[in-house]
Amino acid sequence: MREDKQLLILTHLSQLATLALGFGSLIIPLVLWLMQKDKVVGMDAEGKKIINFQISLVIYFIICIPLILLLGLGFVGFLILGVLSVIFPILNAIKVSNGEPSTYPLSLHFIS
Repeated sequence: MREDKQLLILTHLSQLATLALGFGSLIIPLVLWLMQKDKVVGMDAEGKKIINFQISLVIYFIICIPLILLLGLGFVGFLILGVLSVIFPILNAIKVSNGEPSTYPLSLHFIS
């Protein structure tokens, strides 16, 4: 196994693909993780965190849909989740580049 900090950073930042492409925040990190988890030190752990975070975001966005009918709370939820989905990948890419452990709060653990 090799160390490749740049690939770990790229995997975290690949979640931002949705901003440019409209999709890919789950697909691109998933492909990178599956292809490199046995080749790069730390990729398996970081990939699991990213995939769990992205699946959690999808579930939270789905929960916000019916909340739109309840006084528009779903719109607030969409706004908060949208901000979190941009901030945490950037923060965790910086943490990985500094050798610190990454964390994704509000992330449910589907893959362990």
